[in-house]
Amino acid sequence: MKVGYARVSSTGQNLQSQIEALEKAGCEKIFQEKKSGTQTDNRTELQSCLDFCREGDEFYVTRLDRCSRSVKDLHEIIDTLNNKGVAFKATEQDLDTSS
Repeated sequence: MKVGYARVSSTGQNLQSQIEALEKAGCEKIFQEKKSGTQTDNRTELQSCLDFCREGDEFYVTRLDRCSRSVKDLHEIIDTLNNKGVAFKATEQDLDTSS
C-alpha cells in the first residue's frame, strides 16, 4: 500500500498541493498534520502514519522537509521504516529507499 504524509507548519497554511501530489503518486491513505517539523515527538499524525505502515508498504512525502527538519530525525524515521520493510519515497526529490 502507498501511504502518504502531508505536513505544514501552521494552521494557516494549506495542505492541498501536497495531498494532490500524494494522490497523483497513488497514495491510498494520507495522514495530514499542521505542526512544526522541528521535532518528531509532538507529531501524532506522523507517529500514526509510521505505526500504520506494514511490510511491503511505501511511505510517501512530497519533499524531505515535509517529513523532517533535521537529518537526525529523518535518519531515525527512515531507519524505523527500513526495520519494518517499508520503502521511503519523495515525489518531488530523487529519493527512494527501495532501490
